[in-house]
Amino acid sequence: MNNKIWQEDLERLAGADWIDWNRLKQKTILITGANGLIGSSLIRGLMYINQKYNLKINVVALVRDKDKALKKFADLVEDDNSLLIIQGNVEHKIMIHQDIDFIIHGASPTASRYFIEKPVETIKTSVNGTINMLELAVNKKVKSFVFLSSMEIYGSTQYDNLLSEKDIGYINPLIVRNCYPESKRQCEALCAAYADEYNVPTMSIRLAQTFGQGVDKKDARVFAEFARCVKDKKNIVLFTEGESKRCYLYTMDAVSAIFTVLLKGESGKAYNAGNPATYCSIKEMAQMVTHELANDVITVKYSENLQVHKRYMPPHFLNLDMTEISKLGWKPTLGLKEMYLRILEDM
Repeated sequence: MNNKIWQEDLERLAGADWIDWNRLKQKTILITGANGLIGSSLIRGLMYINQKYNLKINVVALVRDKDKALKKFADLVEDDNSLLIIQGNVEHKIMIHQDIDFIIHGASPTASRYFIEKPVETIKTSVNGTINMLELAVNKKVKSFVFLSSMEIYGSTQYDNLLSEKDIGYINPLIVRNCYPESKRQCEALCAAYADEYNVPTMSIRLAQTFGQGVDKKDARVFAEFARCVKDKKNIVLFTEGESKRCYLYTMDAVSAIFTVLLKGESGKAYNAGNPATYCSIKEMAQMVTHELANDVITVKYSENLQVHKRYMPPHFLNLDMTEISKLGWKPTLGLKEMYLRILEDM
C-alpha cells in the first residue's frame, strides 16, 4: 500500500465525487475472484476507502487459494480485522454465516489458453458459479449484485462502429474458444432472470480488457507480453495481422466503474466500461509501444506462421459505447500510454 502508484490510484478512487461512499457504511461486501487482478484491486480500493472515511465496512474475500491470498493481502490482514478471507470454489455452494449487503462476482478464468485447454471447466466456473452466487444473493437479500462480464460477449463484430449494450453480435458456439464469451452471455441472462423472477437487484458490467498496476509478471495476455518486451528490449512478435480493434481500461478505472454500477446501476441492465480514447488495433498498440515507450529500440515483427494459434479470436471491432455508464457519472482517467507507463513502473 506504500507503493507510489497504488497511493495515487487509491487517492483518485477516493476522490470519485460521483460515488456516494457513505452508502457502504457499516455494510458487508462479498467479492469473488479476490486473488485476481480486478478482485484484488477492488479489495485494496475498499480497504482504503474504509480507512479514509471511517466507514466500518466489512469485506469478505472468496478465494480458491487462501495461502496466496494471505500473502497477497498480508499488509491488510495484519493491520485490519475488517477483511475476512474465505477459501472456497464458486462452483459449489458456499456457506457464509455473515449478513451480506453487496456482492461483486468476479470469479472467472481469464486466459485464452485456459479457454482452449479447459472449455468445460471454463463454462462450469462461469455458469455454476454465477448460479451459486445469485442463490446466495437471494438468501442474503442483498442490496446490489454486480456480475463482471466482458466486452467479448459482443462476438465477432465486423464493423467499426460504436457498440451499445443492445448491439449483440454473432458468436459461433461450436468454436471451442467461444466457451468464454458464450458462458458470459449465459451469466448475464441469469442475472436478468434473477432480477425479474426473484427481485434480486443485479447488474452486469462489460469490461474492456483491463490492465495496470498489479498485473502478474507472467500474465500471458498481449498487453503484458508487450510490456515485457519493452522491459527486456525484445522485439514484439505478432501471431496475427493485428487487425482486431478494441477498447482498454486502466485497473483502477475498472474498479471505480464497478462501484459506480454497484451503487447507481439499474437492476436487470448491463453497462459497458472502457476508455474510448484507447480504441486501437493490436498492431497500432504494438507500434505505439515500440515507438513511444521503447524509443524504437525494438520493433514489431510477424510470426512466420500467422494465426496458427487457435486461441486467437478472428478479426473483430469492439468499440464500446459509454453512454449508459456515463449517465451514472463515471469517467475513465488514464489513456493507453499512461497505462503502460504505470505497468512498466510496477514491473
